[in-house]
Amino acid sequence: MIESIHGLHGVGFGGDYNPEQWDDDVRLADIDLMREARVSVVSLAIFGWASIEPREGSYDWSWLDTTMDRLHGAGVRVSLATATASPPPWLTRKHPEILPRTADGSVLSPGARQAYSVSSRTWRDYAVRMAVAVAERYRDHPALALWHVDNEIGCHVPHDYSDSAAEAFRSWLQRRYGDIDTLNAAWGTAFWSQRYGDFADVLPPRAAPSHSNPTQQLDFARYSSDELLSYYVELRDAIRPISPGVPITTNFMCTSATKWMDYRRWAAEVDIVANDHYSIAADADREIELALSADLTRGVAGGRPWLLMEHSSGAVNWQPRNRAKGPGEMMRNSLAHVARGSDAVMFFQWRASQAGAEKFHSALVPHAGRDSQMFRDAVDLGAAVTALAPLTGSEVQSRTALIWDYEAWWAVELDAHPSADVEYMDRMRALHAALWRRGITTDVVGSTDDLRGYDLVIAPTLYLVSDEGAANIAAAAERGATVAITYFSGIVDPDDHIRLGGYPGAFRDLLGVRVDEFFPLLDGEITTLDDGTSADLWSERVELAGAEPVRTFTDGPMAGRPAVTRRQVGSGAAWYVATRQDEAGTAALVDALIAESGVQPTLDAPAGVEAVRRVGEQGSFVVVINHTEEAVPIDLTGTELLTGAATEPGYKVEAGACAVIQEA
Repeated sequence: MIESIHGLHGVGFGGDYNPEQWDDDVRLADIDLMREARVSVVSLAIFGWASIEPREGSYDWSWLDTTMDRLHGAGVRVSLATATASPPPWLTRKHPEILPRTADGSVLSPGARQAYSVSSRTWRDYAVRMAVAVAERYRDHPALALWHVDNEIGCHVPHDYSDSAAEAFRSWLQRRYGDIDTLNAAWGTAFWSQRYGDFADVLPPRAAPSHSNPTQQLDFARYSSDELLSYYVELRDAIRPISPGVPITTNFMCTSATKWMDYRRWAAEVDIVANDHYSIAADADREIELALSADLTRGVAGGRPWLLMEHSSGAVNWQPRNRAKGPGEMMRNSLAHVARGSDAVMFFQWRASQAGAEKFHSALVPHAGRDSQMFRDAVDLGAAVTALAPLTGSEVQSRTALIWDYEAWWAVELDAHPSADVEYMDRMRALHAALWRRGITTDVVGSTDDLRGYDLVIAPTLYLVSDEGAANIAAAAERGATVAITYFSGIVDPDDHIRLGGYPGAFRDLLGVRVDEFFPLLDGEITTLDDGTSADLWSERVELAGAEPVRTFTDGPMAGRPAVTRRQVGSGAAWYVATRQDEAGTAALVDALIAESGVQPTLDAPAGVEAVRRVGEQGSFVVVINHTEEAVPIDLTGTELLTGAATEPGYKVEAGACAVIQEA
């Protein structure tokens, strides 16, 4: 829980601080500006290694000592990094063997960041040494609030195919399977003469003449996530004894675009979940994608509060067209994360860089300095965040669950499948968005997580699922939940072996349907359903085996066949969606699921008004974010924390504005 972070009371506000980029007069000005903006926490020394140790064995702590002391004097808490996010140039020159390799054997050279292989023992030894040096120097510093291990681990190199990685992969496989015969059975190596006689013969799935073994690819994804996590754990365990009681974390990237780290497994190893999120300027629904990311982060955190470690005040530098955020968007984005469980609002970065690859990335203090709209907005946000102290530690309420499994994502997008167009995030985003537009708060959870207490459970494209996960979802329906499962789900087991006997495999009995053949639709091909909506990308020959048809194909290869079905299960129901519905069809489906399950929106408000309830020791809080261009009345009685105003039914939230109501 965030309360365990030393000295941080209320919702944290701040961001990455990089004083090593600036002269001392700027650093002194930063302290005054932080006071003005009410900054309460900063992340420090994330990329500080080359400034701390410019030559091997020669340390310069002076700038960091001074910064820590000044921040403490200003009442700013520090999330202190291990300074290992990028090796200094002298290290990669001395030890080029630490550099990672791509699947085709190309070496990823230094000159950017994260030019290291986490499987390299040499790299780990140097990284542990640096982390220990930082910890020993600052373990007793009064500004220290949190240890920040490395930074966005796996962001640029989620998969490394170097020789050290090959050796680590083989060791991982030996631990997983025990003997080579068990590996051969799991990988189905009788196919294409791939049978192994010894673990020493196994390689990562490097560039090959044709499709690599799919289970080998899946296991390499599992290994890669575990290897990155083990790197974090090694650094964590090195600094834990030096400063016992100081919480330790690393910043995740729980987004709809970050695929390769299984953060559900990682969450058990951090003291508090922290997340980085950046919206895509070209995404017209970016506020909905933000909500999905925050809901996922909350799910990874087990429903407990978490930290927004980074987001942007305005434009970033790495998209094709880096558009600034509109009026009020920084405030709306920040409070949307808070609404969905974050107990901190932090940014990359505090002051915009003058040089380097991210010099055009926005910051709380822009190139224009204090006399800018951005800094005035930052001051306003700091005041708003300060007012939110009462909701710290509270938790989000939801009766709807969306099933998200990282291994299902990895497996469904492997090659040599019925359709290259099936993407894991497609239905995930579409169904979450439909719920968001109806004001339904959604928990994003795993297939084996506790589903008791949910009235609506939706599993999009759950291609790979364990027996335990399938039984858990079925049990939710038996208990009374409405369960909905979309196409290409339940197809394989955790070894990526087809579940024989007819699709959808693991869910065939639950859904009361049987499919003997898929009929993916060709590029641009559209089929019509009997309610007049359309569908594309996917169809299949559905035979009813206890289910009832809800929607039927009226044309295309499956004309007359069921497209959507429903089966009564125990005191609940199980729905199957055998095609990719258009927006109208998806909306109609979600409306039917909501009506049947009885889940309710947080507020009765127009589309485009986001409202989420958090409940804790100090009461119930509803965060309202008006994404529309008109003032909206809301029916809540209590106190609006941002202004201190009393609220009653009819209280208006202005266009583009936010309100946080502590309910009476």
